[in-house]
Amino acid sequence: MGKYILAFDQGTTSSRAIVFDRNGLPVTTAQKEFTQHYPKPGWVEHDPLEIWSTQAGVAMEAIAKAGIESSAIEAIGITNQRETTIVWDRITGNPVYNAIVWQDRRTADFCDKLKENGQSHTILKKTGLIVDAYFSATKIRWILDNVKGARVLAEKGQLAFGTVDSWLIWNLTRGELHVTDVSNASRTMLFNIHSLKWDEELLNIFNIPSSMLPEVRSSSEIYGRTSGQFSSSIPIAGIAGDQQAALFGQMCIEPGMVKNTYGTGCFMMMNIGTKPIESKSKLLTTVAWRIGKETHYALEGSIFIGGAVVQWLRDGLGIIKKSSDIEKMAAKVKDSDGVYFVPAFAGLGAPHWNQHARGTMVGITRGSTSAHIARAALDSIAYQTLEVLLAMQNDSEIDIRELRVDGGATVNNQLMQFQADLLQAKVVRPKITETTALGAAYLAGLAVNYWSNIGEIRQQWQVDRTFSPQIEASDTHLLIKGWHRAVNASKAWADDSN
Repeated sequence: MGKYILAFDQGTTSSRAIVFDRNGLPVTTAQKEFTQHYPKPGWVEHDPLEIWSTQAGVAMEAIAKAGIESSAIEAIGITNQRETTIVWDRITGNPVYNAIVWQDRRTADFCDKLKENGQSHTILKKTGLIVDAYFSATKIRWILDNVKGARVLAEKGQLAFGTVDSWLIWNLTRGELHVTDVSNASRTMLFNIHSLKWDEELLNIFNIPSSMLPEVRSSSEIYGRTSGQFSSSIPIAGIAGDQQAALFGQMCIEPGMVKNTYGTGCFMMMNIGTKPIESKSKLLTTVAWRIGKETHYALEGSIFIGGAVVQWLRDGLGIIKKSSDIEKMAAKVKDSDGVYFVPAFAGLGAPHWNQHARGTMVGITRGSTSAHIARAALDSIAYQTLEVLLAMQNDSEIDIRELRVDGGATVNNQLMQFQADLLQAKVVRPKITETTALGAAYLAGLAVNYWSNIGEIRQQWQVDRTFSPQIEASDTHLLIKGWHRAVNASKAWADDSN
């Protein structure tokens, strides 16, 4: 019987598990959506127990679908929605509150206070991150300050904090392991990306006891083994936050290589090598991965609402029945006819970092139809990506001529072509677009010698289709100018001094 790697891909809207073979090809996939909770405007939560039950369920389903025993799984790699914050009781194993999701904005005012107090510079220097409600630190603080008895338990050392990877591993090992990897730790706003350690000064700023924190490990090593979920014990051997895993899965292993993942949000990452670069363009500097003794860093631009805009058209407006209907609807019109849609449902991410901006639609006329809105929604994903790519070129001083793409929206050929036109660069879609899960599988497989080295993995990456620009750069200028005006409208709406 052959051997396989199992990847957990715990995302913002669903839990997935994929079994990969030695050629890096998916054998089976299982996926289950879970509940999104919106208790107040701008608040987004998940039930951590539902995250765990859906992830454990799809893992067993993927193995069963493959017609194999769990003993045929050589290792598990885990990739996860980042920054989402879970605090649980070490004794009972129960969460003290729902998971506060990366999209959640409840701590925006506290972030404003940090900036007013002049602490954003210290935080940026140590973490590579811009002060924003997006990251985990302010979410942990909120739980300690707002959940009855939480701070007392934390001071006693009874509470554990983890991003979703830590929570899954805690449950997979029945509480034996409380660990994370450098890529996830670097998204908490508590981790010094230069020393690769939790930072006491940052813990003091946020008033978080160090006893809550997981042990930080590399992204590719055997952390421990599963305990009781499967018929045999499986090594857990790879961890990376979803965007870092996608960067690795896309084999962007040389400095200057760039990928963009089109998921719930859009996340562009550039490998910048083994030394961090401080961004001049409001991008994030983050840890990409650590393998052995070598740490790679990346520049990242985070777009909060990417594919989620399509879900909103489906669930909020009801103009499509399923997400895949968007391409057909948008194709009914040749362009958006001057309609621009800025989906700032959770504020604006890079390069604006305006946490108070709100979703805005402009340019609507009596002739505007649902097809124009659908097209403007898709176009918004490409425009936001363009802004981040230009910022990345500015920081790295590298002219980016190729963008490797992955994630659900990349199946949309119309969007990919418009993206190439706007960027005036090649957009390259690989044959395997499940690069987030694949990156986690590769990291786990390397740790157990399932693949001998990165060189062997690199040969597996194959192009499905390359989209080249079909319009002149001069023809994109007016389109881009219209987008900038729309973004300014979104910011102006949030500015209550107007």
